[in-house]
Amino acid sequence: MKRRSFLKKSATVGAGTLAAGAVAACSPSPVDPNSGAVKSAAAGAQNQPSIELRMVTTWGKNFPGLGTRAVEFAEDIEKATNGRIKIRVYAAEELVPALQAFDAVSQGNADIYHGPDYYWQGKHPMFNFFGAVPFGLTATEMTQWLQYGGGQELWDELSGRFNVKPMLCNATGMQMGGWFNKEINSVEDFQGLKMRIPGLGGEIIKRMGGTPVTLPSGEIFLSLSQGNIDATEWIGPWNDLTLGFYQAAQYYYTSAYHEPSASVCAGWNLDVWNSLSDSERIIIEALAEMHYARSLAEFNARNAGSLRTLISEHGVQTRQFSPEVMKALADAGADVAADIGRTDEISNRIYNSYMETLAIAKEWGGIADEPYLASRRLSDKFGQAL
Repeated sequence: MKRRSFLKKSATVGAGTLAAGAVAACSPSPVDPNSGAVKSAAAGAQNQPSIELRMVTTWGKNFPGLGTRAVEFAEDIEKATNGRIKIRVYAAEELVPALQAFDAVSQGNADIYHGPDYYWQGKHPMFNFFGAVPFGLTATEMTQWLQYGGGQELWDELSGRFNVKPMLCNATGMQMGGWFNKEINSVEDFQGLKMRIPGLGGEIIKRMGGTPVTLPSGEIFLSLSQGNIDATEWIGPWNDLTLGFYQAAQYYYTSAYHEPSASVCAGWNLDVWNSLSDSERIIIEALAEMHYARSLAEFNARNAGSLRTLISEHGVQTRQFSPEVMKALADAGADVAADIGRTDEISNRIYNSYMETLAIAKEWGGIADEPYLASRRLSDKFGQAL
């Protein structure tokens, strides 16, 4: 679709309205910035019509680190484009329900969604691989796959089938294993367990004899406190403290096998994305990478302090799954991932590409990162303030 006709048409449709007219891109000039030519170009850019877009999210309004990051991402895009691209952010339920954000963007009823792609596994099971894979890639390894292992091209291909352009824009870092109203001491303890857990982690719980439930953030606490579910995972101490899960469950498990990091996506309606200029797309992709790095740093910084608060002020008891339980979870996870990797031709390509990067990451991490982390724990002198 040509840019001019797309913008003209979209001015008459509902959500995702774009202002009529083209948005001119400004390129850095090699000449003196005080010259008349540069001043004229800058003035011309400022006079271009703005584009007004809608972002729908899967988060509650101002939810720490996720809802807030979506707003900041939109604000930074407006600043970086000198106001040419303006994005209004809608929290979950304000425009569409959380789990309908993908459809809204795919169908052109919104322009951008902000949420984890494993929520869309009903559209295609391989969306899980771009959200979180149990025992899979960490946050930094995920960027390794997407940028240097062919992952982004495969993601573009899969999402493009639904008229969406995807990009990473948030990372939660290593997550926790979840909140349980009973201790998990053996594999048998998963029998009959009803747990809020989406994606491939949910399929593992199912194969362990439990029942997985998918709920957005706003519904989890009530379900847990009323006994409608027996356990829940969410993210980590920072967000778990905010949602008050310590008031509804006694045991807090570490070892988040199901999500070594949740990759949060900004998914753009493909027609909208293609209507932008090259410079606008570069700006947006650079900002998404910046927010991914910043969000990972923020979660790592805030989770540690929040865990201390949960333990010292609220008496939360932390637990670890036993090696026996972790082995059973890992075996089930490997089977789940392989099974959906056989779904169709693109599933097979995504699976093999992901696993090739995982094998490399495990090999290098075993040589470099793991011995270092183990040796760093040998002395308690490091990490002490003077």
